Amino acid sequence: MNYGNETEVGEALRRSGVPREEVVLTSKLPGRHHGYDDAVASVHESLGRLGVEQIDLHLIHWPNPSVDSYVEAWRALVDCQREGLIRSVGVSNFTPTHLDRVIEATGVTPAVNQIELHPYFPQEQMRAENERRGIRTCSWSPLGKRQAPFTEPPVADAAERHGVTPGQVILRWQVQLGAVPLPKSATPERQRANLDVLGFALDDSEMAAVTGLARPDGRLFGGDPDTHEEM
Repeated sequence: MNYGNETEVGEALRRSGVPREEVVLTSKLPGRHHGYDDAVASVHESLGRLGVEQIDLHLIHWPNPSVDSYVEAWRALVDCQREGLIRSVGVSNFTPTHLDRVIEATGVTPAVNQIELHPYFPQEQMRAENERRGIRTCSWSPLGKRQAPFTEPPVADAAERHGVTPGQVILRWQVQLGAVPLPKSATPERQRANLDVLGFALDDSEMAAVTGLARPDGRLFGGDPDTHEEM
């Protein structure tokens, strides 16, 4: 919702001619709607703007721990799922502590935890925590935005060996980690390239080299889920 594009996404979906069942439609619950009733109303508002009867995946955007209402927000999403308004429920930027609280409170495990994940911040521990709970890791800013390591030797050399772009190497690295990367591009040619990462594979040494680009804290803007909040 905070991206302000639900109306446009819904219109694009209708104009595309692509069958609805072939599109995974995802939206997020903003921090200002973490109260139970507000969260339920927010889901209905998203459905109205999108012009659909069901959202495929709805995520809590950030836990906002100082407000400490994310458990109630999770209860609301779970209930909306039970009513058929949402197909799958998930979270974004949750730590193991946040995950365990919502699971213990409802008995429902998030399908997805969307986290910052790129070569400078590969999140090995958090990926393992997600996997241990049966949660799929989804990567935001998977290329690293303006800090994308396209010229770093592990990426550039692998791109040359496989005859692909540096961006494709990073996205292939993401896929082989078991993550679902969500790259952003407004260029059709680059969008097509971003999808074309299944025709080659990185070997173990190439995977390790890209992961080895990790920095002590490679976050793009200091978005620590224990302190960073968005409303």
